[in-house]
Amino acid sequence: MAIAFIFCLFLARFFYIQVIWEDDLHYLALDQWTREIPVVAGRGKIFDRNGELLAGNSAAYSVYARANAVTDAAGGANLLSAALGVSYDEVYRKLTDKSRSEITVVRHTEKSVAERIEGANVNGVYYARDDKRIYPFGELACQTIGFTAFDLSGTTGVEQYYNSYLAGTNGEILFESDLVGVDIAGATAAYLPAENGLNVRLTLDYRIQAAAEEAMAKVYRETNAKRAECIVLDPNDFSVLAMVNLPSYDLNDIPRDDMQRLNDESRNRIVSDIYEPGSTFKIITAAANIEETLKGNASALALNHVYPSSRTRTVDGTTIRCWSDHSNGKHSNQTLAEALNNSCNPCFVDIALSLGKETFYSYLSAFRFGAATGVDFSGEAIGMLLPEASVQNCDLARIGFGQTIAVTPLQLAAACASAVNGGYYYTPHVVDEIFSDDGSVREKSQKSLVARTVSEKASEVLASMLEGVVRDGSGKKAYIEGYRVAGKTGTAQKYENGLIAQGKYVSSFIGFFPANAPRYLALVVVDEPQGSYYGSTVAAPCAKEIFEKIIAIQDLKPFAEGV
Repeated sequence: MAIAFIFCLFLARFFYIQVIWEDDLHYLALDQWTREIPVVAGRGKIFDRNGELLAGNSAAYSVYARANAVTDAAGGANLLSAALGVSYDEVYRKLTDKSRSEITVVRHTEKSVAERIEGANVNGVYYARDDKRIYPFGELACQTIGFTAFDLSGTTGVEQYYNSYLAGTNGEILFESDLVGVDIAGATAAYLPAENGLNVRLTLDYRIQAAAEEAMAKVYRETNAKRAECIVLDPNDFSVLAMVNLPSYDLNDIPRDDMQRLNDESRNRIVSDIYEPGSTFKIITAAANIEETLKGNASALALNHVYPSSRTRTVDGTTIRCWSDHSNGKHSNQTLAEALNNSCNPCFVDIALSLGKETFYSYLSAFRFGAATGVDFSGEAIGMLLPEASVQNCDLARIGFGQTIAVTPLQLAAACASAVNGGYYYTPHVVDEIFSDDGSVREKSQKSLVARTVSEKASEVLASMLEGVVRDGSGKKAYIEGYRVAGKTGTAQKYENGLIAQGKYVSSFIGFFPANAPRYLALVVVDEPQGSYYGSTVAAPCAKEIFEKIIAIQDLKPFAEGV
């Protein structure tokens, strides 16, 4: 019995080694008796929606050494230090470092240098192609495109989010060698080909991106702002046409030696950072009120409701004031359209309180506040929205005009696009398609409807009112004759440690055109401009400049000419 048991143990061990452990042992044997030269896969390219190259590759080579196979370390170090411009001592140390089977001597050198090394035939030293990533437009859309690490793996932006598609699969050339890594004379090489990565086509239009960057750089420079941001969306499918974050950096000269600067300037704040939107949020409050009025909700304020002229409202013992002192007579009794023109806070306090917490929060949920938009980009923030159960009337009143709520620029742009495009909320996206070098499309982004927010009628009424804001109200500096621009200004005070930060404001404007059939929507945010800080004087003119550039780029005709 004991002999049978021992025999079974041996049999089980034999089966484990021969069958279960076979692949691992085969790999270990292959690794011991072969020398591998990597065949690096070509990383996929990144294009804009028009086919303009935004990220590509430049041929480069890396030099490797196996110290166990080096027969003349001193001679090899002399040759390599001269060819590579590296110190003799550093190269010699690598060529004699037998603690590792293989060591990288240098990365991303020129082909002529690699060929010179090959011609010298230094035992134990070889090279392999190791491409270098290049960005033809430098700073353009740098936070959106992102960059790669030295091994060409995606680190930030689209490069990181779509790395599994872009990276491809490396191959290798296997040479038979002895135990110390010296090639066996007459041995044949085995070639395992690399599989290049797939290409990515963005929804970005490099022309619109460049136009937006130019306009934002101007306002950033002239106002000496802390930061400036802009997003341009197509309201018909929420494809991102441009994303601007200033300050920025050159993707071909990444400040890797200054991690604080790199982390700050490579951050896509459009997606990842939150702020109190201020009066631009009144678009959402107005949309909710218009929809409830059209539904016949008795608690909603009618479209022709006349709001009292008082510049203050007192809620739960807290006094809320309008930015204007009402002394010029413009802020007398007013309708909703006039309240949007004048950006009068008390009117939107009245709306929020009349709708009530439950109804108002149902719209905040539909517009995706306090939730991710689902954009195909890493690091998206969900904003900050007080839990409905804990909201007091004073909180609800402030949310009505864009305080006590924090959003990402992307969240606000998407919500406002939904409010004016007929009430359709889609998933925002920055990638249009993924395709191979032969042009075959592997994946294609589809327009994805997430929710209905308001009815088409409510959206039409709101868009008309916002057109009046640009034509007659606080958004006049965004007006373009013949193009029916609509929008809303915003000027929000900043808070630090729970208190108002004196002299610190966020100036913004969100606009779209044509008002009756939106094709382009832009949100401009200028953080801490010096001097004039109103959204009407800082952000609105910037949006106008962006829209004028889009009109020129797309050769859009005025609506009066039938387009």
